[in-house]
Amino acid sequence: MSSKRVVITGVSRGLGLAMVERFIELGHVVAGCARSAVAVQHLNERFGSPHDFQTVDVSDDTHVHRWARQVLAEGAAPDLLVNNAALINSKAFLWQVTAEEFARMVDVNIKGVFHVIRHLVPSMIERDQGVIVNFSSGWGRSTAPEVAPYCATKWAIEGLTKALAEELPSGLAAVPVNPGVVHTEMLETCFGTQAASYPSPEQWARRAVPFLLDLDSQHNGQSLSVP
Repeated sequence: MSSKRVVITGVSRGLGLAMVERFIELGHVVAGCARSAVAVQHLNERFGSPHDFQTVDVSDDTHVHRWARQVLAEGAAPDLLVNNAALINSKAFLWQVTAEEFARMVDVNIKGVFHVIRHLVPSMIERDQGVIVNFSSGWGRSTAPEVAPYCATKWAIEGLTKALAEELPSGLAAVPVNPGVVHTEMLETCFGTQAASYPSPEQWARRAVPFLLDLDSQHNGQSLSVP
């Protein structure tokens, strides 16, 4: 498989970090971002050029614009863009969720995806190729109590991605992907100790990364799940 240029958000831990490790292990070039400056520094020290990681808050359009310009200045448009960064709310009934927490969920989980698309996808269109993967969730296609804000944002990602798929020229694809249930810190907030019974991010990435690399224009607009 020829080397691809992969751009990933939310690379400091969990699925994002596991994807970075696996993509690089398979010989692909990764550019990523995360809010944690410490994690970003560690990634740059660990992997070095041509890979590059930057501290970015995806909810801030100015931050994303600056980062996107740097990504494009250092190489071609992404072959694969993975919008992974997301938050989950503290378990609570919807009427108990604070306005601040709900707004932060929308800012990261929906606006963050929009910002990244807005600043990177035009370069992919100019190149006439590329796949945009927006991570959805099982809770983007179903619901559960006490995670209504998270469900709302992931249902939004399904709709946003499918609409984007209808707008893209031929040769590109936008795909909402449910990563499945994986033992991450995010899952522990919902499942507690039961989260440990699910695959680790590293185990998940060995299945997920080849699956993501195989996506192409024929998958445009399809709601898919990591097998």
